[in-house]
Amino acid sequence: MLSYRPGSTFAHRLDPRSKLLVQFGLAIAAVAHPTLPWLVGTTAFALGALAAARLSPLAVLRSYRVVLAVLALAPVVAGVALGPPWFRVEPALRSALYVGRILPVLLVSAAYLTSTPVRDTRAAVQRLVPGKPGRILGAGMALVVRLFPLVLADVREVRDAIHARGGEARPLWDRARLLAVRALERTLDRSDRLAVALRARCFAWNPTLPPLAFERRDYPVLAVGIALALSPLVPT
Repeated sequence: MLSYRPGSTFAHRLDPRSKLLVQFGLAIAAVAHPTLPWLVGTTAFALGALAAARLSPLAVLRSYRVVLAVLALAPVVAGVALGPPWFRVEPALRSALYVGRILPVLLVSAAYLTSTPVRDTRAAVQRLVPGKPGRILGAGMALVVRLFPLVLADVREVRDAIHARGGEARPLWDRARLLAVRALERTLDRSDRLAVALRARCFAWNPTLPPLAFERRDYPVLAVGIALALSPLVPT
């Protein structure tokens, strides 16, 4: 599961605001240019981001395997025809090109998640979005980043429990129903416990966040993020 790992890589030493800008710029650039050369270029850039965080591309792809499996269905569905020849290659390739633009965004997000503490992310969001909206957005992102791995762990535990009780013999729809209901119950219970814990600890909307400061190494990264964000304005 992708989560923050302490380290001293180049990605760890960057200010979270510059990393957020690069993610934002790459997402715009990837969506704005649906061409194969641009897809190759953005994917190569994302692999460079993984190298900066010292992450294995294969390990990251394995972490995203469920998302990638769902995305892989899109070209298959796009190519299916309701008559001869039953499967059309051109729509499938076009759909694969559009879906492929999501891959570099996922890879760069993985580099960010593993190299940035949650508190730094919250501090960066609250500085980029001033006022109450920034505090709400920062607290929301911090809670999502912390809770999402726990929700996934709950789903895996429910799935393993179903298998341990001979659930393979049940119909697929029955297993899916059990998994969805039990996982939702656990998520709601965890949410209730979180609400109680926040009240018990006097949750503050404006806590003392870690100081952030740009270093010399952040400025080239900022320039790359701005260039990526403005790339749709460049005629191709």
